Amino acid sequence: MRAQTVMTQWCTRAAACGQLRMSTNTNTPKHDDIDAIFKQKRLLRTQVRKTLKSIDPSLKSHQDNTVQDIVLGAPWFRSSRRLCAYISCAALREVDTSKILSQILQHNSTTDGKKLYVPRVEDKNSHMRMLHISRIDDLIANSMDILEPTPVDADGNAREDVMQANDPVDLFLLPGLAFDRSGRRLGRGGGYYDTFLKNYQDLAKTRNWKQPLLVALSYSEQILDEGVIPMTSSDLPVDALVSPEGVIPISTTALNSMDL
Repeated sequence: MRAQTVMTQWCTRAAACGQLRMSTNTNTPKHDDIDAIFKQKRLLRTQVRKTLKSIDPSLKSHQDNTVQDIVLGAPWFRSSRRLCAYISCAALREVDTSKILSQILQHNSTTDGKKLYVPRVEDKNSHMRMLHISRIDDLIANSMDILEPTPVDADGNAREDVMQANDPVDLFLLPGLAFDRSGRRLGRGGGYYDTFLKNYQDLAKTRNWKQPLLVALSYSEQILDEGVIPMTSSDLPVDALVSPEGVIPISTTALNSMDL
């Protein structure tokens, strides 16, 4: 785990040098600190990308399989009926989700099947939708060569948008660049997931639905020391992490619902 060691050493030095200073309230930083936090995030993203790039392909493949097997075998996953999940992109070095998605879609026509929604980026202003798919062929590559659902199905009908669905989502499987054991998540800078999740949580409150479980999938090298990842008021924490070492429940919701 040399890459992870180097990453930890860098983060420790950065924090010690004041590069990762936070306001006393990490969830609501002062206005004057926003630019500094964004700069800190950019520096950290650069380091994490280097770390991910250095992971041996065979180790990465092993971690991909282990994380997916943990998810597929988990009671909280098996009991979920409506899910939102990201479609992994190899170029972005995200934890693979192909096995998870395949199993969901393979059984979605059974009586105890699951309903799957996946992301479609609509513009460069953090606007993302989650659309229902029933098979892998519902996906096409966008201009960034990332698979997304087509806006209409094979019959020309608009796909169901999760924000217009009649029933609540049980589980979100989320990507990210880095995480810590207190639930902090460092995204890629676009704000798509934070914006979408905030809107969905507001919708769930309006409809008096139970809030979905937010679970991030992570390589071991992506889990950093607490306090290293800067946060703003718009950054949403996750409820739990799944890494090759197992499930890390974080929030009270996760502790109560994951039955670990």
